[in-house]
Amino acid sequence: NMASSDQRFTRITATGQVQTIGGGSTAIGPARITYIQAKGHASGQLELRDSADNSGALLFIAHFGTEGLDIYVPGNGIRFSTTVHATISGTGSVTLGYTG
Repeated sequence: NMASSDQRFTRITATGQVQTIGGGSTAIGPARITYIQAKGHASGQLELRDSADNSGALLFIAHFGTEGLDIYVPGNGIRFSTTVHATISGTGSVTLGYTG
C-alpha cells in the first residue's frame, strides 16, 4: 500500500495572505508548511504568521543573505490553524510547500 501525498506548492512575490497558487485568489487555510525556499538577496527576511494579516502569532522567521533559503521542515511541518500571512523583504520570491 503506497502512501499518498497531498503536498502542494505556491510562490509569492509580495507581502500578504498566502494564496493556494501564485496569482490566485483563494487563501491557504488551515495548513502545514513543509518546505520554504527564498531567492537569495543581500538582506532577505521572511516572516510567516498564523493569521490573515501581520497581527497573528509569528510561527517562522528567517534572515538570509545571497545564499537564499532552502528548508525542508521535518515531521508534519509548521501548523497554521487559520491561514498563512507572509511578510517578505529583500527577496524577489518565496516558494512554500504545504499540506491541507
